[in-house]
Amino acid sequence: MATAPLNSVRRVLAYGTSVIDPDKILMGMPNYAYDWPLPYVKGETKAETISNVEAIERGVQHNVTIQFDEASQAPFYYYTAADGIEHAVWFDDARSMNAKYRLIPEFGLSGSGVWQIMNYFPGAWLVVNNLFEVAKVL
Repeated sequence: MATAPLNSVRRVLAYGTSVIDPDKILMGMPNYAYDWPLPYVKGETKAETISNVEAIERGVQHNVTIQFDEASQAPFYYYTAADGIEHAVWFDDARSMNAKYRLIPEFGLSGSGVWQIMNYFPGAWLVVNNLFEVAKVL
């Protein structure tokens, strides 16, 4: 499934803001992807963590069609590796990040933090600069 499905994030924020002042809440934004070998076996299957850029590049390499799950607001695709093992890759793109970042003003949050900021993803910063006034803090 998605790294942070919008429907789940919305549910957590609704609860969080019902018991904590929204001004004290920063939403965590995932900036990574998961490549899952299939079939998934609970407690056994381990995903490879990759960057969103690498997820897109891997999709291009395997000539796949990137799909979009409306409920989670997240892109994903399937591919078969050279060893014959099928994989599912879930990641974030500008569409999914836009949907998540729009929750900040909707819930009146203080802002957002990025999980795995070392994975540079240009789409994230295009969305942030489009939705928010970014201030430099010294």
